[in-house]
Amino acid sequence: MNNRLDELKHFVRLHARGQQTATGMSRLSIMMGETRTGRLPGLYDPMICLVLQGAKRVMIGDQVLEYGAGCYFIASAEVPASGEVIDASPQLPYLAVALGFDAEVIASLLLEMPVVGEKSLGRSFAVNVADNELIDAFGRMLRLMARPQEIAVLAPLLEREILFRLLMGPQGNMLRQIARADSRLSRVRRVLNWIRQHYVEGFRVEDLARIADMSPSALHRHFKAITAMTPIQYQKRIRLHEARRRLLAMPGDAAGVAFDVGYESASQFSREYARLFGVPPARDVRLRRAKTEGEVSG
Repeated sequence: MNNRLDELKHFVRLHARGQQTATGMSRLSIMMGETRTGRLPGLYDPMICLVLQGAKRVMIGDQVLEYGAGCYFIASAEVPASGEVIDASPQLPYLAVALGFDAEVIASLLLEMPVVGEKSLGRSFAVNVADNELIDAFGRMLRLMARPQEIAVLAPLLEREILFRLLMGPQGNMLRQIARADSRLSRVRRVLNWIRQHYVEGFRVEDLARIADMSPSALHRHFKAITAMTPIQYQKRIRLHEARRRLLAMPGDAAGVAFDVGYESASQFSREYARLFGVPPARDVRLRRAKTEGEVSG
């Protein structure tokens, strides 16, 4: 495996420009970082991230996952998460490659594969060791960065191969559910999308259950299984992530932002913000601004 990873590391170091770099191939990006990071909250879309060097920690709800070189993180639903690089240095930077999932591509593959019944639904995220075939497929895709004239023809084929390898692997059931409109995952994702679009509004679980075409108890059970959160916890995470985005983009009145994203109590907002991001809103903005100014002056 190490020799296979060495080639991928070479391509990433050769082409990476900053922490995340587009590759010229839709949904494929590469990452490089020379220092450990603090917790970086964000919304993870369905994707796979293969670590080539270094290590990362991801926190979703009450779940903590760590993965290093030769392992991948996979997510099949949109989940609020915090990630931090825990092993990186200028000599041995953190290196990774990520591919976002396209439900239509997965669905087209399933039409050509044997029908498999839906298994019990687990988490919508996991960490696994990559096998040689998966690493080789990523390697061939990265090589196209040096041959851009071949991307239009070969990149879609290699994307399908990567997805095929995943469908045949330990997380195949998770991936299959992305493409099936009637799967429990797809029905819960309807609720995730509704909450993301209406995060300011209150809701009743009964209303969410109708969106998912499930009973309230079934929705609660499957929602928690997929996201490691309840619907209310998921909504709070979305509100807090949006509030932080607004405060960092245009520093201002934290209480005003709290009300704008749906909070009725500024003190509750400040407590929950500090619990998730480590510091209260005003201090978080000051620290981020100081870091940005330091990077610019440096």
